[in-house]
Parts: sequence; structure tokens; C-alpha cells
Amino acid sequence: MSSSTGTLYKISTFGESHGAGVGVIVDGCPAGIRFDAKRIQRQLSRRRPGQGKL
Repeated sequence: MSSSTGTLYKISTFGESHGAGVGVIVDGCPAGIRFDAKRIQRQLSRRRPGQGKL
């Protein structure tokens, strides 16, 4: 699986959706930008099986 999107910031994903891992590359960010890994993990965890109401 892979995809790219964006103009100001280009976001590219890679990996296997049901495999051991996935990754992302964010191009266009100024140096020194920090990402909150816990916040990102909370959003990723929402996509785990059994998290939805259906």
C-alpha cells in the first residue's frame, strides 16, 4: 500500500494495512517541527477492529 497527497505538505504513506507496520513521510515541514506521538497513536488506535459502534 502506498499513496501521496498534498501540495503545501506532501504526505506519503507506505507499508501493509494489515501487516506488521506502516509508515509516513511528511515533506515540506520546516525544520524543528515536533509531532506528538501520543496524539497520533490515539488517532491510529481508533482504527483498530472493534472500536466502532457497528
